[in-house]
Amino acid sequence: MQVWKDYQEKNKDRFLNELLELLRIPSVSAKAEHKPDMIACAEAVKQRLVEAGVDKAEIHETAGHPVVYAEKMIDPAKPTVLVYGHYDVQPAEPLELWKSGPFDPTIIDGKIFARGSCDDKGQMYMHVKALEMLIQTNTLENNIKFCIEGEEEVGSPNLGKFVSANKELLKADCVLISDSAMISLETPSLDIGLRGLSYIEVEVTGPNRDLHSGVYGGAVANPITILAQMIASLHDANHHITIPGFYADVLESSDEERKLMAEAPFNEAEYKADLGIVELWGEKGYSTNERTGIRPTLELNGIWGGYTGEGAKTVLPSKAFAKISARLVPNQNSKKIADLLINHFHTIAPPYVTIKATLHHGGEPYLTPIDSKAYQAASKAMETTFGKIPIPVRGGGSIPICSLFEKELGVKVVLMGFGLDSDNLHSPNEKFDLANFYKGIETIPYFHKYFTTP
Repeated sequence: MQVWKDYQEKNKDRFLNELLELLRIPSVSAKAEHKPDMIACAEAVKQRLVEAGVDKAEIHETAGHPVVYAEKMIDPAKPTVLVYGHYDVQPAEPLELWKSGPFDPTIIDGKIFARGSCDDKGQMYMHVKALEMLIQTNTLENNIKFCIEGEEEVGSPNLGKFVSANKELLKADCVLISDSAMISLETPSLDIGLRGLSYIEVEVTGPNRDLHSGVYGGAVANPITILAQMIASLHDANHHITIPGFYADVLESSDEERKLMAEAPFNEAEYKADLGIVELWGEKGYSTNERTGIRPTLELNGIWGGYTGEGAKTVLPSKAFAKISARLVPNQNSKKIADLLINHFHTIAPPYVTIKATLHHGGEPYLTPIDSKAYQAASKAMETTFGKIPIPVRGGGSIPICSLFEKELGVKVVLMGFGLDSDNLHSPNEKFDLANFYKGIETIPYFHKYFTTP
């Protein structure tokens, strides 16, 4: 609609400056030292929603970081869309690899470089500005609610309790989320599924104290060596996960779905060049897109132990640690997989070390039916602004709350992401293209329009 285009063009610089202010708040949920920043960011999100025109905006305390709730109810009889997003961000380390300050947003070549620029402040804020645009142009035809949490990056440990206790408050006809990616501005796509997650930490203990590696080396097992051997055994020569029962519940994709996935453009040479690697790696028998979408994976996220400071220290360490995550596909259960992982480490541990394995957090995989009204509205909205029907794809990341919302609220979730896989999510130099930011604001009003239309 021309009225939307005119309003966005008139206010686009203000939209951007408001986002930059949010990005300057270091709302790192994983670090206790940032608790004041988390509160400040929640207050800022609430204020922006008020300025956008909501009728009610509230901050709900949880056992962890607060949830921001807001609503614009024009008629209870009309359809209601619940927008979910999160204001917390990943830690920015290693800081030395950033080209600019992670919380000093910098625009270079039409891209906003900052922690949270894409995941998820930039994408969440598109919805706030889309609501403002609908209200100010007097074109809002449905009810919109917002649930913006502050713990997504630590596994949303308190969101389940909040949703369960506030079902009536959050009651809606669908949940709309922009916390994912699309192929490109030239080839729009919609995620029809996300993988689940099981995340554990393993502690291996050998001797009761750090030892002199010359005096005891060769006589006492080194926990780092043993841990490395156990981790290496988790994949076979075909990069297939060796844990018994790991694949037992995997929902195998049909030939038709694999054929549809193959239609998505993929340039292997560009993919490798962007990552700075010579060859790709993954489960034999599957394409790269399949490995990151329809197949479960097991990754080592961190490993440490012994002396890692400057210079040399000849030590045989007492302990070694690793953080390990599994990405799950439909029909796999995060608790069941976590139990498999933990039990497997106890099973394969040799007698000269002891094992302690604990669960950090997890979440379930999710599939969105492409025949749902919400998906069809998102597809038509993208077709309207991009001029192309978006390709349905399976995303490799995890948004555990998708299955939670469907279970507690009884509605479907639609994933309409405007980020790119190359946006360095969770990495140094995270970025969000201005073109994608503005395209999201342009497209989202059409979702509401088409979801409301009978």
